[in-house]
Amino acid sequence: MLKRIVAVATTAGLFALVGVTGAQAAEPTTPVVKKVALTPEQKAAFEAAKAAHKAAHVARQAAVATAKPAIESARATFKAARDAFKAAVATARAGIPAKPVKPARP
Repeated sequence: MLKRIVAVATTAGLFALVGVTGAQAAEPTTPVVKKVALTPEQKAAFEAAKAAHKAAHVARQAAVATAKPAIESARATFKAARDAFKAAVATARAGIPAKPVKPARP
């Protein structure tokens, strides 16, 4: 009985898979693009959008360039503080004596 159920499930899965691949094969692989002339209003709107995008891009690049020195300064401060912390920890650990060795049993 179990073998029959497994066989039916496998067959149903294969038919479903073939149906999916067959449906995908029927679809066109590349969409057809028809070029349509833009109206003057559409061209003007597109050019305005391009100009706005270019302005936003330039503004973002300028903001990144302005922020770089502040980021580098903060990174240097963090590194100096981390180095100072490591030195303080090393100094504190230097004052701790080594672990005592357990005596061996004779």
